[in-house]
Amino acid sequence: MKKIHLTLLVVASSSLILFTGCASKAENGALIGAGTGALLGQAIGGNTGSTVIGAGVGAIAGAAIGENEDRKDRQAYRY
Repeated sequence: MKKIHLTLLVVASSSLILFTGCASKAENGALIGAGTGALLGQAIGGNTGSTVIGAGVGAIAGAAIGENEDRKDRQAYRY
């Protein structure tokens, strides 16, 4: 029963994140990375510390990837 509630929470949170429309791909990447990292941290570690660490690492990685995509977009629009 807990897994069903967790799955429902994840789906609802993901849809909210995707439909909010952040200003940049870096912000979107940070949000998606934090959510994914938190889920993976909880699945692997099974405790709150792992969840927080996973969210932090995911947010940093997602923001870095998003920033790279923003940089590519800025270069493509210059020409």
